[in-house]
Amino acid sequence: MAGRTAKLTALAIKHAKPGKLFDGGGLYVETKETKTGLSRRWYLKYTRPDGRENRLSFGPWPEVGIPEAREQTENARALLRRGVDPAAANSDRREAAKREAGSPFPNVAAAWLEWMRPSWAVETHRKAAYVVAAYLGPALCRQSITTLTTKQAADALMCIPPSLAAKARGYLVNIVRYAIREGLRDEGRLLDLNGALPKTVKGHIPAAVDLADVRKVATAVESYPIPVTRGALRLAMLTAQRPGNVVTMEWSEVDLDSAEWSIPAEKMKTRHAHIVPLSSQALETLRGMLAYTEGARYVFPPLARQTTPHLHRDALSSALRRMGFQGKHATHGFRGMFRTVARERLNIPSDVLEAQLAHAKKDEIQKAYDRTAFVGERKDAVQRWADYLDDLRAGSANVVIMKRRSA
Repeated sequence: MAGRTAKLTALAIKHAKPGKLFDGGGLYVETKETKTGLSRRWYLKYTRPDGRENRLSFGPWPEVGIPEAREQTENARALLRRGVDPAAANSDRREAAKREAGSPFPNVAAAWLEWMRPSWAVETHRKAAYVVAAYLGPALCRQSITTLTTKQAADALMCIPPSLAAKARGYLVNIVRYAIREGLRDEGRLLDLNGALPKTVKGHIPAAVDLADVRKVATAVESYPIPVTRGALRLAMLTAQRPGNVVTMEWSEVDLDSAEWSIPAEKMKTRHAHIVPLSSQALETLRGMLAYTEGARYVFPPLARQTTPHLHRDALSSALRRMGFQGKHATHGFRGMFRTVARERLNIPSDVLEAQLAHAKKDEIQKAYDRTAFVGERKDAVQRWADYLDDLRAGSANVVIMKRRSA
């Protein structure tokens, strides 16, 4: 222990004039004049392990009393004897505390979602936010991203429905990568989640493609009793657009005169704006919605007890389940229905169908083409498709399967 040649007292500090009062061993109180009076603060003068002089602040007097200041001095001297700079050690402790305070998993996951929002389509962000809020957040709410282990993450994934678990695994990996970039987790400390989920046989999204099933779906949609949900289901069936785009459809995106729906890039999975031609039946559906939302932002209003500003997409899935199509036809299945039946029965070219579905191009050369290609052809295609569904419901559609041409 460093020797002290003088002992400070509270009375001496209280009556000290501007300057320094030493307690011994490098510890001293510095008194300064400020706008509000005199301030007194503890400092330790010491030599770093590399030979440079430095000083370390222990805080203001009297908040930090004499015994505490002396104790901190002894702790600092103990670090120096081990070759550790006490100022660096304090900085490391503050940084660790700051990191720990900002690293609860729910907080980091929420920050990651916000960081990803500008680069994602609205529906992509919605899906990720749902998985985080409904599954990952509750399962890992007591965990810190700083110390999250592979086992803890894998255990959380095992509690998630198989249909969402693979997505959740990807989200977890990217949340951890984000945390490392933000300094909330040690460099290179990634999660090893390969093999964390049991292998499952990937199935297709259920879609009605046989004529009898298509007729049942089309008839059921037409007779669904809730007008708003019926309108959204009908539009999904007539346009073959993604359910998330349908329920978030805005009147500002619709031109009833030119019979077009312009979906902005930020709503599209491909991040490219998409023009959707509208059949006369689709226009009739939209005009019917004017009675509910004319002058409002969204075409399809939320149902009772829904918290979204527009119809929730789960309302469409629930409606199909109520109509008996669980496992047989999903909301997203309208896209598969259109792609298969319109190709086989109406002989619509694959390029036109793919353009209507707004599927991402497979290579860079294809990506360079105009995303609004085939608008004229698609306008004809969606009208033929709508008429075909009307005829099918009426029992007059041609049920002879046309020979499929190569795409």
